[in-house]
Amino acid sequence: MTAIKTVPFDAAEYLDNEEAIAAYLSAALEENEPALFLAALADVAKARGMTKMAQDAGLGRESLYKALAPGAKPRYDTVLKLARAAGVRLTVEPIPSH
Repeated sequence: MTAIKTVPFDAAEYLDNEEAIAAYLSAALEENEPALFLAALADVAKARGMTKMAQDAGLGRESLYKALAPGAKPRYDTVLKLARAAGVRLTVEPIPSH
């Protein structure tokens, strides 16, 4: 039997437009886990290009890496800048009744 060769999944390869980015970040937000959302935002930054994402957000490249590092707790305004740089915005909606 021939072995099947697999490669690691890289979400950044599929985040090539704002609709895909919005869906990906929305799914991460639904999990209600800040670390997961920041990891998803890091995937988006990788897809967009870290340098370009930092420039578009008005951040230094090193600041971007620090903000998205595992365990980081970036400021709210930093998250908003990164969302805008990714071509999306965060919105608020009512929680559905159970």
